[in-house]
Amino acid sequence: MRAVIQRVKQAQVTVDGQQISRIDSGILTLLGVEAGDTEDELKKILTKICELRIFDDAEGKMNLSLQDVKGQHLIVSQFTLAGDCTQGRRPGFARAEKPGRARLLYERALELSREMGVPTQGGKFQAMMDVSLINDGPVTFVLDYAPATLAEAPLQRPGGRGPA
Repeated sequence: MRAVIQRVKQAQVTVDGQQISRIDSGILTLLGVEAGDTEDELKKILTKICELRIFDDAEGKMNLSLQDVKGQHLIVSQFTLAGDCTQGRRPGFARAEKPGRARLLYERALELSREMGVPTQGGKFQAMMDVSLINDGPVTFVLDYAPATLAEAPLQRPGGRGPA
C-alpha cells in the first residue's frame, strides 16, 4: 500500500465538471492499494496519516497532527501508485489490487479516517477525476507499506540489482 500525502490549505475533486468533494486545511491523501494489502496495513497507514506531526505549532515547528489541528482529510484512490516503471517506457500495473477488493479497502480507508474523528471526504472510485489543491509549504510525504508477506524481505533496487 502506498500513499502520497500533502498538507493542503484547500483541495477538491471534480468529476465531469461537478465538484464532488472539497476540504479546507488538512491532508490530501492519494492512496494506492496493491495486491495482497490487508485491512491491518490500511489501519496502520491511516493511523500514521492522522497522527503524523506535520502541522506547525506556535513556534513554527512541525509538531502537530491532523487530529491536533482539527484538520480535514481528502482521500483519493489512485491505482497508478502501484505502477512499476522499472522496465521499458510503459508502466506495468501487475502490483495493483483488483478493482473489487481495492474499492472495499478504499471505502474502509474513508471509514477509518472518520472513526479517528477527522472530517473526511473522498474521490470517486474508478472515475476520471480532476484533483486540485493549494499545497501548504509544500509539505509532501510518501508512505510505503508492504504487505505482511513482503515485510521481512530486503528492499531491492529497481531492476532487482541487490539490496537498496
